Amino acid sequence: MITIRDIAGRLDLSVSTVGRALADHPRISRPTKERVRAMADELGYIANTAARVMRGGSSRLIGLLVPDIRSTFYAMTAQVLSKCFARDGYHLALAITDDDPAAECQKVRELLSARVAGIVIVPSAAPHRETVTLVGMVPHVQLLRRTPALGDWFGMDDERAMQEATQHLIELGHRRIGYVGDAIFTTGKARYRGFCRALAAAGLSPEGVELGAPCQGFGAAAVVRLLAQRPAPTAVVTSSVLVTLGVADRLAALGIKVPGRLSVLGFGDGPWQRWWGPGLTTLRLPTEELATSCGLWLLHRLHDRAQAGPQRHRRGGRQQGSPHAAITSPSLVVRGSTAPPARCPGGRQRASSRASPSRAPRRR
Repeated sequence: MITIRDIAGRLDLSVSTVGRALADHPRISRPTKERVRAMADELGYIANTAARVMRGGSSRLIGLLVPDIRSTFYAMTAQVLSKCFARDGYHLALAITDDDPAAECQKVRELLSARVAGIVIVPSAAPHRETVTLVGMVPHVQLLRRTPALGDWFGMDDERAMQEATQHLIELGHRRIGYVGDAIFTTGKARYRGFCRALAAAGLSPEGVELGAPCQGFGAAAVVRLLAQRPAPTAVVTSSVLVTLGVADRLAALGIKVPGRLSVLGFGDGPWQRWWGPGLTTLRLPTEELATSCGLWLLHRLHDRAQAGPQRHRRGGRQQGSPHAAITSPSLVVRGSTAPPARCPGGRQRASSRASPSRAPRRR
């Protein structure tokens, strides 16, 4: 087993210097830290630390890897999981990856070096092979996004939810419907498929598709491009929480009348969606249900592993038994941001067909 002493000997440094470098001590220079970390990687120091966790005990920490906490979905997920784990004597260790596979791998190394008992991960689009191997060394589960190599998963029926949401706009009479989303992650691809399926079933084609990073800046820029089309879409569908925020913020800044000029169907439901403009028609995510189910399932795995011993978990990322999958469904909440388009026959009924912001939301 590689130790800090082995790294110190290879670099002709003291054991204390190597230990501080690995702990990111401020008194150790950046070049020294980089030399030490490179040698640790070369010798397999982190991997052996992870192997030692499997042979011995673990901490009462459970790691949660998410892309960011700017999204209300991830912030609420962290809150729910923290409470869920605390009731069983575990503590949540939050790691933000920014959807960077290299950062994701480094965060996993750090969690394993802290002897985490388990991991909940929202994986990046293409996790490194080392990430898959290391995550597989402890009980773990994927949340929202799914990478087959990582096994067990809790997520949403994104395709069906987006299909039903788009159908709502079609039923209102919209025929030119734009879309702002991503085709990078499994969730984004599924939502886009649902959008296209709804249009195909109605004999329609997308009227402006903007695919990019699921962030606020992209949403703001994309809706401007859609509005510049001739003819412009009469409605737009967004497919992530931050994209929805970007679109809503830019429309408000431009003074675009919603739903008079453009009907908007968003993604995610929090306080601002209820208060924005006429109230945002949106897909409400089952965040609490999804996070709680995921957390309880992982706690069950940890309990089983403690009863049976560490031999039940094999190294190399492969788990015994078939992968577990659990699916929940978002629900459509209709408010005032969607109505029949101004130039279609249904437009005369807009006042009566549009849901009032003060009226109880309709769910699908």
